[in-house]
Amino acid sequence: MKPELEALKPKEPVIRWLLDSDPSLRWQVLQDLTGTPIHEVEAERARVAVEGWGARLLALQGADGAWGGAAWNHGWDSTMHVLWLLYHLGLDPAGPEAQCAVGLVHERVTWQGCGPPECDDNPFFAGELEPCINGQVATAGAYFGQDVGSIIDRLLGEQLPDGGWNCDAPHASRRSSFNTTICVLEALLEYERATGGRPAVTEARLHGQEYLLDRRLFRRRSTGEAIEQDRKGGTILTRFAFPTWWHYDVLRGLDYLRRAGVTPDERVAEAIELVASKRDQDGRWPLEVQYPGVMPVEIDEGVGQPSRWNTLRALRVLDWYSAPGS
Repeated sequence: MKPELEALKPKEPVIRWLLDSDPSLRWQVLQDLTGTPIHEVEAERARVAVEGWGARLLALQGADGAWGGAAWNHGWDSTMHVLWLLYHLGLDPAGPEAQCAVGLVHERVTWQGCGPPECDDNPFFAGELEPCINGQVATAGAYFGQDVGSIIDRLLGEQLPDGGWNCDAPHASRRSSFNTTICVLEALLEYERATGGRPAVTEARLHGQEYLLDRRLFRRRSTGEAIEQDRKGGTILTRFAFPTWWHYDVLRGLDYLRRAGVTPDERVAEAIELVASKRDQDGRWPLEVQYPGVMPVEIDEGVGQPSRWNTLRALRVLDWYSAPGS
């Protein structure tokens, strides 16, 4: 471990606190932080579908296959948002509960009344027009074994010259957005994992990845100035939320790089220092932001309180950065 991060190894009380929670958190802690044998991890993961937050989310699905009666809405309780949550909870996509729920979405949910009128008849996993929304749909869809190739092809055609993406590109914006770019990068990565990928997808993802790295994950490339706030959504890039939905923050960017297997270099060092600086005296990270909306299931203690999700994600990122050979 790099000497400057030695003190950030998780303390035993923090691990116990993380494990004293929902199965969706426990299985990830066991897998990523404790070196627990795989059969124990898998047994804990299987509980996500039948206990706690995962089971409660599944139970909220309507007979029409949708959550919140819609493919997407401005709250947090639509089909897209719940599938995004189930993906992050780690619901086993091969399990019967996931197969049944996602099968209903595939068969019954369209974009009727939820997006541009020309997309009304689109099946859910065909997506709509905005790349930030399509990125989130494709991430969950690829994870749950759905064919999201049409979305991926559309996203490839929307990449901007600087390597990223922007939902405002059709309205003459030629500069990418951190928010849209992270949504698309996660989708491309999940698609590669699910399908084995293809050269055009990998090339686009690596180009987009450089968009983040060249900006040190939160700085302007032109001036090196720290970006305090996103122009469109008002997102503060240095404040950590979970769920993030379409919003970017530094921890989300680092977590993508970790999952993508990127070898960390000096371009992430400042972002890592930022993450490390937010640890409290008990070795936990707070929830700093909660975006407006109505959560279908509350999965954290609230803004200002220690957050198990942010703590898990921060510890994984620090482990990635400090791993031998990184």
